[in-house]
Amino acid sequence: MEAILVLTNAGEMKNVVTKINGGDLEKEKKFFRIQVSKSKKPLFFYLNLAKKHLKMDHDVELCALGTAIPTVIIITEILKRDGWGIEKSIMASTIDAREDKEGRRIPPKAKLDILLGKAKSGDQSTEASTSTEE
Repeated sequence: MEAILVLTNAGEMKNVVTKINGGDLEKEKKFFRIQVSKSKKPLFFYLNLAKKHLKMDHDVELCALGTAIPTVIIITEILKRDGWGIEKSIMASTIDAREDKEGRRIPPKAKLDILLGKAKSGDQSTEASTSTEE
């Protein structure tokens, strides 16, 4: 199976198209990207937004740069603990350095992307975390 991601700007819906070997479309799944900021909105704004989209059976991708990374981790852990979602993938990377207006080099920033899917039952999120521990 092959997954194709169509990425757009923050807060817009994207499609995940899964293909089978013959090229026939098996399923089209929508997911919502939320770019979390530590200073612009409170944590519960992003938490409620993620719950809203998980309730509509969309996958949610939480993205953060630098100091907003702990906020994304807290949101993810709350959603898993309360049975709203399960982790599908985690991707950590860095954003390349660039120069500011005065020509000084800005150091690279850490970036974290967590893709969450809707938990089918309240026990599914805890089952996923306990199965990796055994």
